[in-house]
Amino acid sequence: MTQPTQNVPGLYLDDLYVGQKFSSGTYQVTEERIKSFAQEFDPQPFHLDEAAANASVFAGLAASGWHTAAIAMHLLVTGGLPLGNGIIGLGGELVWPRPTRPGDILRVESEIIDIARSRSRPDQAMVKIRSTTTNQKGAPVYIFTGRVLVFNRPQAPA
Repeated sequence: MTQPTQNVPGLYLDDLYVGQKFSSGTYQVTEERIKSFAQEFDPQPFHLDEAAANASVFAGLAASGWHTAAIAMHLLVTGGLPLGNGIIGLGGELVWPRPTRPGDILRVESEIIDIARSRSRPDQAMVKIRSTTTNQKGAPVYIFTGRVLVFNRPQAPA
């Protein structure tokens, strides 16, 4: 079951289950944003210059993988993974199966794959989530299998 992004209030530990799925909104990548991000954070020629990019392994202008990761995080935080206590990362594994290109329209699909409650702190758990960022063709450009810290719903003051 995919959770709608617009009408889901913040979810807490007791709201989550293994196999639960979430879908983000979309984000269109532009050449200008690719170059701007690269200029500041990853100034390699294949992210900045079309001629250099065409001569590279990418065979064309490609967004930095870190730019793609940042876009994925934006999509998760703005509704793709509506956790009530925020997305508190505890690490994970990431891959970039193909480059993100100018004009790509990205979306993130996430699935809860494990919930491990803390023995010493029963109000929290480590939740393992696989988030796959795809382009407009449905091809994955970034896959992050991460662990996040999730808490029980806060109790109302007595």
